[in-house]
Amino acid sequence: MLDSLTERLARVVKTMRGQARLTEANTQEMLREVRVALLEADVALPVVRDFVGRVKDKALGEDVVGSLTPGQALVGVVHRELTLLMGGDLPPAERELSLAVQPPAVILLAGLQGAGKTTTAAKLAKWLLDERKKKVLAVSTDVYRPAAIEQLRTVSEQAGAQFFPSHADEEPVEIARRALDHARRHFFDVLMVDTAGRLAIDEAMMQEVAALHAALRPIETLFVVDSMLGQDAVNTARSFADRLPLTGVILTKLDGDARGGAALSVRHVTGKPIKFIGVAERIGGLERFDPERMAGRILGMGDVVALVEDVRKAVDLQSAEKLAKKLQAGDRFDLSDFKEQIGQMRRMGGLSGLLDKLPAQLAAAAGQVSDKDADRQVRRIEGIINSMTPAERARPELLKASRKRRIAAGSGVPVQEVNRLLSQFEQMRSMMKQMKKGGLAKMMRAMGGLASLRGGPPGLPKR
Repeated sequence: MLDSLTERLARVVKTMRGQARLTEANTQEMLREVRVALLEADVALPVVRDFVGRVKDKALGEDVVGSLTPGQALVGVVHRELTLLMGGDLPPAERELSLAVQPPAVILLAGLQGAGKTTTAAKLAKWLLDERKKKVLAVSTDVYRPAAIEQLRTVSEQAGAQFFPSHADEEPVEIARRALDHARRHFFDVLMVDTAGRLAIDEAMMQEVAALHAALRPIETLFVVDSMLGQDAVNTARSFADRLPLTGVILTKLDGDARGGAALSVRHVTGKPIKFIGVAERIGGLERFDPERMAGRILGMGDVVALVEDVRKAVDLQSAEKLAKKLQAGDRFDLSDFKEQIGQMRRMGGLSGLLDKLPAQLAAAAGQVSDKDADRQVRRIEGIINSMTPAERARPELLKASRKRRIAAGSGVPVQEVNRLLSQFEQMRSMMKQMKKGGLAKMMRAMGGLASLRGGPPGLPKR
């Protein structure tokens, strides 16, 4: 996410932190690097000018010039201004999803075709189910693409939300009214309305969305925009904001865009808060947007809070407690346990999902394995373990040559892959023994310190 912008700004941050004093020359150089980094990230030119101007004013102020650590103080200025640029000046309540209305609360999603509205509707429904414990009904008013209706049905089921059927021969406003009536009579908390998009903005689409808004009077009207559009995302956002009373923005595909300038420009252009960001294709890949934490990510400081939230969602506390008791009782860490740990990492969004939230220095040390390679290797590990019998998983010492050949054939890998897995498993088992003894220092030595991260998490191939 925002890789190129983060890389350049993290380099600027590192340089400025080392400055014992600020001069006209090094301040100008820093501002030039920031300007270039933002422009290369596809941030709109007026936004760049405004941002750099405000940073320059603060850089020449007393807070920085009079500081004992002017370099660090200047980094603090850049962080604060980035936070403000992305909506940090808005009251927290305005950045939250509002459901303060007589149920059902109607959420209307608007945006161009291909922005990810349908998938976002399901992701948001899942978020409401998991985080707010709401009963959610989803409906599609996209009568121009029957496949869109079927897609919403499928992803709604995956999210655990209920789906209201609609048909291509119906009028969008009539579909919406029937869905709202159904939601009222069946006591739904939230009605999620997915609207039709176009490949480009046109009058017919705008009139249709405006008619839906007038009929439903939604509590939230969210503009869904593909962050990979760059400057086009900003122009599209401006057009929608001019025609609809938007309450917020959802940025999709932010994990697929190394530039990510839309994240810095859309809020400035629309004046509306970014409320969520889409960070993965999976249904759970939606995060609440926090300007201060995103500014930290962009500057290479990481987002430990988001990482902790991911762990809380992904880790099965009951299985973690069961494993802890098992180890304390003297039972051995076996291959079934190993598979469970690998699976939990996948549920946290894979390797890139973890690295994205680490500070830049740690992420750079850990990022030698691509997410695609890591995911492939994790699936291979699971395939190998699935080809074992329960007895073999519990007692890996049973795995002699003939058994290894059978497992390799069953999982479609060479025997060497089975041997490599067993070697990696023994390393992790050794680490678990150190944890059981409470020897954190010993455990770190067993892991090989931070350097071991260069080969990825346990179970991934070394580079």
